[in-house]
Amino acid sequence: MKEKVEKALAAIRPALQADGGDIQLVSVENGIVKVKLIGACSGCPMSQMTMTQGVEQAIKKAVPEVKKVIAV
Repeated sequence: MKEKVEKALAAIRPALQADGGDIQLVSVENGIVKVKLIGACSGCPMSQMTMTQGVEQAIKKAVPEVKKVIAV
C-alpha cells in the first residue's frame, strides 16, 4: 500500500512544488496515511484545503483502501 501512496503523491507533487512547497510521506498504518507538508505549504493558510480537496482525494482515488489522510 505504501508504494501506491507514494505514486499518488508523485502525481500531485509537481503542483505543490510549483507553489514552493512539497509533501513527504511519514507513515501508512491501518489505512491511515500521515503526510507532512513542507516548504511554502507548511505555513500556507490554504494548506488545510490543499490537504482535504487535493491530497486526500488524490490518494483515496489511487488507493481506495486508505481511510484517512492526516497532516502531521
